[in-house]
Amino acid sequence: MSRENIATAWPDADDEEDFDAIARDEGALGPGVGALCASLGVTGVPSRYPGGSLPVYAIGDLVLKLFPPVHVEEMPVEAGVLAAVQGRLPVPTPGVHAAGTFERWGYVLMDRMPGVPLATCWPSLGTAERDSIADQLGEAVAALHAVPIPAIDDWWPERWPEFVAGQVAGCAGRHRALGLDPEWVGQIPGFLAGIPLGGERPVLLHTEIMNEHLLVADGRLTGLIDFEPAMRGAPEYDFVGPAVFLADGDARFYGRLLRAYGIKPDAELRRRLMAWTLLHYYSNLAAYLSRLPAPAEPTFAALADRWFATR
Repeated sequence: MSRENIATAWPDADDEEDFDAIARDEGALGPGVGALCASLGVTGVPSRYPGGSLPVYAIGDLVLKLFPPVHVEEMPVEAGVLAAVQGRLPVPTPGVHAAGTFERWGYVLMDRMPGVPLATCWPSLGTAERDSIADQLGEAVAALHAVPIPAIDDWWPERWPEFVAGQVAGCAGRHRALGLDPEWVGQIPGFLAGIPLGGERPVLLHTEIMNEHLLVADGRLTGLIDFEPAMRGAPEYDFVGPAVFLADGDARFYGRLLRAYGIKPDAELRRRLMAWTLLHYYSNLAAYLSRLPAPAEPTFAALADRWFATR
């Protein structure tokens, strides 16, 4: 296939609007996927995973993840962090076979991990199985945070304190725009002003530890995936995802996870975790309030005690 034909087959996606128009269109993506696989010497029929914000394909025992031009800066982060954590965590992570750009689209070709997403079996797990997974996950996060931070060019955010300051300054406005009730929005500045969030040594963060990004088989975690939103920052930032998207108010599970990591939970920790939940880059408090357990009263202190309970 000529270079001109490859370029014609691969769709434009230079902004979010362009990408949204073709993100789920396999007729638009298929020719480029086929050309990329041919260039990598990968044989087999690509099968698109149904979820996720980026196109990801299973091809035999491999996975091909694509990064359109509008998100191509995330490719070096995924590839670089996967290389840094390879063999260092008690939960396996994908090994990278190839990474780069192809006609302006980024790609990472990696191992396909065994198991099924934890989200598919979580409701059916018993107490002992959840206890085991909490322990495994806490130990894995501790190991992740101990991995030396890799050197990756143009890795956003460059400076964690500046990122946090920006998140604090825009926090109320972001949640207001996402539909948060004005009574909650009005409490945000005062609550954040009373929570100390500085001084911790930055560590390697996954940032989205949730049941969709954890694979499990026979009661064991068999994979931690999706590292493209990885950052360098405060360790406690990584405990928002497990609380909001996994524990769902299960105090026993969350407490075991924190203790397996090496944290002794207390009221101050719960309030800091509530602050990180408000400040998280992907936070949507209005959505969380619609599905997570209600607090004893409509205050952030009460919400912290309910969502980050450990007893």
